[in-house]
Amino acid sequence: MRKPQSPPVTLTPRILSLVAEICEKVGRWSGEGPVSPRLRRDNRIRTIQASLAIENNSLSLDQVTAILEGKRVLGSPREIQEVRNAIECYDRFSDWKAASVEGFLAAHGIMMRALVDDPGVFRHGGVGIYRGSQLVHMAPPADRVEHLTRDLFLWLETTDHHPLITSSVLHYEIEFIHPFSDGNGRMGRLWQSLALASWHAELAWLPVESLISERQSEYYAALGAADRLAEATPFVEFMLNAIHDALEALPPSDQVSDQVSDQVKSLLRHLAAGEEVPGAELMQRLGLKHRPAFRKNYLNPALAQSWIEMTDPDSPRSPVQRYRLTQKGRRVKH
Repeated sequence: MRKPQSPPVTLTPRILSLVAEICEKVGRWSGEGPVSPRLRRDNRIRTIQASLAIENNSLSLDQVTAILEGKRVLGSPREIQEVRNAIECYDRFSDWKAASVEGFLAAHGIMMRALVDDPGVFRHGGVGIYRGSQLVHMAPPADRVEHLTRDLFLWLETTDHHPLITSSVLHYEIEFIHPFSDGNGRMGRLWQSLALASWHAELAWLPVESLISERQSEYYAALGAADRLAEATPFVEFMLNAIHDALEALPPSDQVSDQVSDQVKSLLRHLAAGEEVPGAELMQRLGLKHRPAFRKNYLNPALAQSWIEMTDPDSPRSPVQRYRLTQKGRRVKH
């Protein structure tokens, strides 16, 4: 087997620290047992909606959920097709291996079916990436694309770097090579998730894309910084931060105790009996500004242990969602 060229990346102290912290979090998460079917479904919907939102798809979580359930949705035919394609791709997640170029092409064929003229085929023309009218990246010429992609996937199969690092480098290099005429962003995110799941199967259900969507300007800034530096380091740091924070924001295990944490007690104190309060207002009452920490430490444990309930439990991400005390929660307050 020929030795592939290694993509340039510097293992900074920050990268090594994040890898250690993520490994510890993944170990704790894995030790809680299999990811529940409900969490798998919810996180998969969040992943699809967020990854497509980065590409300017305007469909909401509720609309993506409806499409997944086979319901009719009002929206542009292209956006609905994008969701259907992504659902099929993620449903076939386990069919592909991260180091398989043929699987990569097959996945693109599904992801971009009926959206481009050449799904599942390496691009044949030059391409530049623009932000507004500014050219921010000129991809390698088309006649180099297949060689660069195969070399990258061979490196992925043979490298000794930690999978957290290699998956992030893989994501960056896919964006750098830009192997397809369209759909490169969503393929880069899909393929990093596949590489992560090859290391720890539970990571197939980690909705990192939701955090990328929330930090879209930082995502593009990290890509640009890596381009200017001519190595993946800034992007690897960004992605490891996103993975770390996505693990931080996970809801607690389904196996929860009835012990009330100090954070949950504080939340309950800020809810009056009979009140129905939006999540944003609860954060304000608690003096919190970091939504993932609020959800992880306050809201999700209170919901999981039935101290509070949603006013619209069938649409957990509804923009008009509110929260109220249950009978159980009212007893805790007194």
